[in-house]
Amino acid sequence: MLAASFGASDGGLLAAVVVLIALSAVLALAETSLVRTSQARARSLEEQKRHGARSLRRLVERPEHFLAPLLLLVLACQLVAASLVGDEAARLFGGIGLTVAIVFEVAIIFVVAEAIPKQWAVLHADRAALFAAPFVTTVVNFPPFRALASVLIGFAHLVTPGHGSDIDPEVTEYELLALADVAVDEDVIESEERELISSIIDFGDTIVREVMVPRPDVVAVEAGQSAGAVLERAMSSGLSRIPVFQRSLDDVVGIAYARDAVRAVREGREERLIRELSRPAHFVPETKRVAPLLRQMQTEQFHLAVVVDEYGGMAGIVTLEDLLEELVGEIADEFDADDPLIEPLGGGAFVVSGRMALDEVNEILDADLPAGDWDTVAGLFLHLHGRVPTEGESVLADGYTLVAERVQRRRIGKVRIAPNEPAPAGEGFGPGSGGR
Repeated sequence: MLAASFGASDGGLLAAVVVLIALSAVLALAETSLVRTSQARARSLEEQKRHGARSLRRLVERPEHFLAPLLLLVLACQLVAASLVGDEAARLFGGIGLTVAIVFEVAIIFVVAEAIPKQWAVLHADRAALFAAPFVTTVVNFPPFRALASVLIGFAHLVTPGHGSDIDPEVTEYELLALADVAVDEDVIESEERELISSIIDFGDTIVREVMVPRPDVVAVEAGQSAGAVLERAMSSGLSRIPVFQRSLDDVVGIAYARDAVRAVREGREERLIRELSRPAHFVPETKRVAPLLRQMQTEQFHLAVVVDEYGGMAGIVTLEDLLEELVGEIADEFDADDPLIEPLGGGAFVVSGRMALDEVNEILDADLPAGDWDTVAGLFLHLHGRVPTEGESVLADGYTLVAERVQRRRIGKVRIAPNEPAPAGEGFGPGSGGR
């Protein structure tokens, strides 16, 4: 039997509870959608001139300005609604009514004011954020509420350890790549665009030694050669710029341009010494990062630089094309030799060029071949073997067998990489394997 009758005032109280729960649901939707929206996404929506995007962008740029007031308002709505329902249930039904009301209210608030709006915000993040942004902006800027929230937040800051540090959260390269992977999965960007993003990130960490043409592969001419002879060398090699040295490759005195040699030959000056036609050479250390080098090449307008080691000797040369290939992949032209860096053999085995970068091989094989002071597969082989191998000798590394397929003088030209097969118990390396 009812402890008291249900009157008009009770109906008004019930309506107030419904309004508070509805407001709590809207605020919960706003909280989830705004927190899930990144600054980049907010700017993109603003560029699309979506309604509410400007307010959204301002909110997500300073989340600390809206998050605490929003949580305070959600808590206030839910506590006031719970208090009103509990008081009314106790008045109408006594102690049993209060108990039933608490259980019923927890279920209603969880489902209606938390689960449903937050799930909808997760599934429709853009729509929810654009809908909520103008409303939240108005609420958090309402002077009385803003003043109350500031006082309470200030008190929370006083008792929060470590508050006041100005350390901004850092976004790591791994997080950027993870975001790119998610974008590929959701068909926001193409897989080629993801690879370009990865190349750009790696570009910042790459040094010149990793992309240069090594000294043994450098085509160079002596300063005493004639313009006609240099032109023939340029035509046979397909190069437009060739280093000019005086006594050895460690004494580069300039860069010969094929067009300068062509001009000299056309003017009947083919016997003119190339040192007189060469242009100044640019020198860079092998440890220089490629990103600033690219900017330097653009600013100073040169396409080729001589790479020097720590002792001042020539380590190789690097061209603008070498730097661009780090971003967009190999750029082949009609003069490039048809000698692929990697050839699949089947069964997980590959033949790779000895000068192929070790990190590229690891990425292709999904392996973890040891890194160190070497940059290439040949460098790893020499480190593990301890001496220049003969063709057919092998070493073991991280579950793979590396076999020297081609050795030219002291240089490893090709390496076969294959997964190790389980060996019979007690069987070790064969003669001359060089493994360890």
